[in-house]
Amino acid sequence: MYQAKTRDIRITVTPKFLQKESAPDKNHFVWSYSIEIENQGAETVQLVSRYWKITDGAGKVQEVEGPGVVGEQPVLNPGSSFSYTSGVPLTTSSGFMLGHYVMVTDEGESFEAEVPAFSLDSADERRSVH
Repeated sequence: MYQAKTRDIRITVTPKFLQKESAPDKNHFVWSYSIEIENQGAETVQLVSRYWKITDGAGKVQEVEGPGVVGEQPVLNPGSSFSYTSGVPLTTSSGFMLGHYVMVTDEGESFEAEVPAFSLDSADERRSVH
């Protein structure tokens, strides 16, 4: 579990290697990641866009950005949270991701809420390290 907090917005990420969806012999490794976004502050915010920097074990970088998450642009009132799960495939047995969400307050102010860097490790990768 990985966490970051920006302006009372706490983001928690839990990655999971998906062995059954992966094909290591074909250099295809898949992870899911579950994210919880909690508004611990006093102002209402809306998640309007996302940015991801995905780096595989060979150092190849992909950047992904777009509106919302999983087709939604959730509004987070004070004390509320929003959770979702998504996934990412890589051609290497490890990598990492980091990024941010652009949040907008009721007053129209926008800011970037940090998504903490998180590790993508497969069972194959963990075995070779130990």
